[in-house]
Amino acid sequence: MSEIEAYIERIPMWASKKNSLEDIRRYLCRMGDPDQRMKIIHVAGTNGKGSVCMFLTSMLLEAGYTVGTFVSPHLVSLRERFLLNGEMIEEAWFRQAFLRVKKLSDEKTAEGSAPPTYFEFLFYMAMAVYETCRPDFVILETGLGGRLDATNVIRRPVLTVLTSISMDHRSQLGNSIREIAVQKAGILKPGVPAVFDASDAEAAAVISARAVELGCPQFPVTEQEVVCLGREEGGVRIAAETADGGPLAVTVPSEAEYQQRNAAVAIRAMSVLRRSGVCRFSPEDAARGIRRFAWPGRMEEVLPGVFLDGAHNPGAAESLNRTLRRMQKETGAPVSLLVGAAADKEHKKVLQALCRQLPVGYAAAVRLRSERSADPALLAEELQEACGVKPEIFDDTEPAWNRLLARKGSGLAVCAGSLYLVGEIRAMLKEERHD
Repeated sequence: MSEIEAYIERIPMWASKKNSLEDIRRYLCRMGDPDQRMKIIHVAGTNGKGSVCMFLTSMLLEAGYTVGTFVSPHLVSLRERFLLNGEMIEEAWFRQAFLRVKKLSDEKTAEGSAPPTYFEFLFYMAMAVYETCRPDFVILETGLGGRLDATNVIRRPVLTVLTSISMDHRSQLGNSIREIAVQKAGILKPGVPAVFDASDAEAAAVISARAVELGCPQFPVTEQEVVCLGREEGGVRIAAETADGGPLAVTVPSEAEYQQRNAAVAIRAMSVLRRSGVCRFSPEDAARGIRRFAWPGRMEEVLPGVFLDGAHNPGAAESLNRTLRRMQKETGAPVSLLVGAAADKEHKKVLQALCRQLPVGYAAAVRLRSERSADPALLAEELQEACGVKPEIFDDTEPAWNRLLARKGSGLAVCAGSLYLVGEIRAMLKEERHD
């Protein structure tokens, strides 16, 4: 970890004195309001935000545009959050943005302002980065919520996109789908087109009502509008409806069924941009862009039959479960599981959703290399209740990973429950490749 990354990681995620959106806007004003010179696509939701951001990035690149993409969380390096044309930004740009934001933060704090929180600091850095490199489009993923999210100070995005909504961050966002949807729909802006995943009727109703209130052209994507045409080498062929009302056939390069819906949301978003005259793109651009999609830690096959998935809330775990059950039927062998989780997540519900009707032959729980880690002994109890297999318990990821590979056999092996765990395993694999 670089000196700069170490400094940023020491910034508190939460502050005793929270900056309001007006405070955050004043920070951007001192930076010269860089966002007002950007074509921003604003993306919120519970699950699928990062994937939709990367599908959009891939399609825009195929259409010949340059793209800045601000996403979270990172898996190994903080620079993963700041992408230019799908790649981490250069170290020099990262340092330059850090120094600029650090100087501004010191000045504002000396004037009596509250220091930026962790995510606010990174958001300011993103604005500094993309002001420097000036991409044609900036895709901006919200952090935790929507309405009160630091990114929601942007005034006029070219498009807002809402991915699937389910229960997560209940203490901050609400205790029902409706309450959470209200927060997520807070990114909608007057008159700006809104594309949203309408697979949950309650969430869709909230988003639609807000869109009507603000005069936003709305483009819901229902489950019926995503048709699976069959499996082929390297992915799944689907037909997704465009904003013009016609189907577009593409190949989604992922075993995960949830990525079919994410791809459909991204295709609808691109067709809305084209319809609005904001960008040009062809069906061939879309097909190539979807085909080249890559997003680490989302049903990512890192070794034959070995997958990493950062599913860490019940909705994501349910989606992963559907994919694993289908794949398990194809192999005929039980699945091997390695799970880790953050203590503040609903890990019991996650494990119940992950293991529902899934034949599990081996299970293990591991302590994450984070102060936020859940006790692996507690995870093991919850995992045994969910899958009926007595799990092994590990206090470190490396022996847990090696044991998983040794026990895998002819079936699938899956690591899930936390993006922290995904990051730790990807870091180990990177070290092995460099040895």
